[in-house]
Amino acid sequence: MDDADLAVRHEARAEERANAFRRNAKPAAPSASHCIECGEPISQARQQAVPGVQLCIDCQTLSEKKR
Repeated sequence: MDDADLAVRHEARAEERANAFRRNAKPAAPSASHCIECGEPISQARQQAVPGVQLCIDCQTLSEKKR
């Protein structure tokens, strides 16, 4: 088996793993329009960038600092 055959097999296995992950991944909950902590609006850009987002940037930052 030459390098080209190995590359094709590797690519196929990687695609199979990616497809299995997609099948098993749970869809994100809908993004909140307002922060569940402070009630401030969450920007559309943040909602699109972070599927299922529930906190505004400020509350998320505070939450991460507490950890």
